[in-house]
Amino acid sequence: MSLICVDESKCIRCGICVAECPTMVLNMSASGPEVVHRDQCVACGHCVAVCPNAALDHELTPLERQVDIQGLPVLDKESAARFLRSRRSIRSFKNTPVSREKLLELVDMARLAPTASNGQGVSYLIVEDKKIVEEAAKIVIDWLEESPFSHYFGVMVQAFREKGVDIVLRGAPHLVLAIANADFPRGRENSVFSLAYLELFAPALGLGSCWAGIFELCAFKGHEPLLNLFPIPEGKKITGAVMVGVPKYRYQRLPERNPLDVAFV
Repeated sequence: MSLICVDESKCIRCGICVAECPTMVLNMSASGPEVVHRDQCVACGHCVAVCPNAALDHELTPLERQVDIQGLPVLDKESAARFLRSRRSIRSFKNTPVSREKLLELVDMARLAPTASNGQGVSYLIVEDKKIVEEAAKIVIDWLEESPFSHYFGVMVQAFREKGVDIVLRGAPHLVLAIANADFPRGRENSVFSLAYLELFAPALGLGSCWAGIFELCAFKGHEPLLNLFPIPEGKKITGAVMVGVPKYRYQRLPERNPLDVAFV
């Protein structure tokens, strides 16, 4: 079909699809919406999703692949706030591997996160083998000792050397890496969005997660011994990292943050 297909028996020419198109691809004609700037379409699917009569189909985001949300309950304000605030950085994991099925569910939710101009462009590498995770932690520790950041992490490095305390990946059984083209300008931002979705979804699967910030610091500096540990395709780079596993402990309360700092103009 062409970029869009309109069922004229259902289309009421309300113009909502035209108004909601973020790149002004559509125009309303006497017979319904028509494409006027095909090359500017970012395949966001808004036009199909917003149509009240399911009158519109789209070559790049077909109606049959969209999920009907009519009748879906909306979280009340308190439930929504508690859901968002209950996300915690998990740094103590059970020595229990997560099934591949659950890990796939996790990253499948991550791919649905919003991205700049619907650019998406993020793929994922799931590290299932805990031995590789442990080796990655050792490599990062070695790098920290010789890096300009060594004075920041001295106590942590000492704990690793003397007590075997993993302060890099916290003994997590798994690591999820976000990967994007090396020349993709929004790779990092899109990865942050997607991994945030992963973290919010993890508790629904009985899982916990935490951003692997120290690991990222080493990876983003291009430390080859670490990068060579993973099969990163040529022309791509790591753009995010989150450790994943079953939480060892259960949080009982929601911590407070700094007071709101806001202004109006």
